[in-house]
Amino acid sequence: MSREEAYELLKKHLKNKNLLKHCLAVEAVMHRLAEYFNEDTQLWALAGLLHDIDYEQTKDNPEQHSIVGAEMLEKEGFPEELVYAVKVHNDHHGLPRKTRLDKALYATDPLTGLIVAAALIRPEKKLDIVDVNFLMNRYNEKSFARGARRDVIASCEELDLSLEEFMGLGLEAMKGISDELGL
Repeated sequence: MSREEAYELLKKHLKNKNLLKHCLAVEAVMHRLAEYFNEDTQLWALAGLLHDIDYEQTKDNPEQHSIVGAEMLEKEGFPEELVYAVKVHNDHHGLPRKTRLDKALYATDPLTGLIVAAALIRPEKKLDIVDVNFLMNRYNEKSFARGARRDVIASCEELDLSLEEFMGLGLEAMKGISDELGL
């Protein structure tokens, strides 16, 4: 399935514009990480784009989130590696993250929220103003962006990336689509 077809599939299931922007942000970061690790950029980007395809359907039932999405993606014929990464990005299920793709998607999901929150507290509300030092300072503030789970973001160490490296790659990727994100 092409990226355009995958995006249309996502829009069929998600109507919330902020959730769609979140999926675009995760897609961009996953693409950048795939480049960094010399992995399949299309596969990784599609995993990022589609990881929350079931969110509106399962938002009141978090233990079903990502299970339903994985089933949807499997029925659409996506590769098992992508389907499994989507399934295990929700740690409610206690499934092991086996591959680099699994680990990257898991850590990237909350990172994008932290980056967006950091941009939004600036008067300019633009990603261009945010740098890794600013992100690190916000990361260390427990009351800032509480939904961006620090333990999950810190799992970037499973990818042999320091927190600063991971944030730098994520920020670079999101700055590249800042117009689409409205930031």
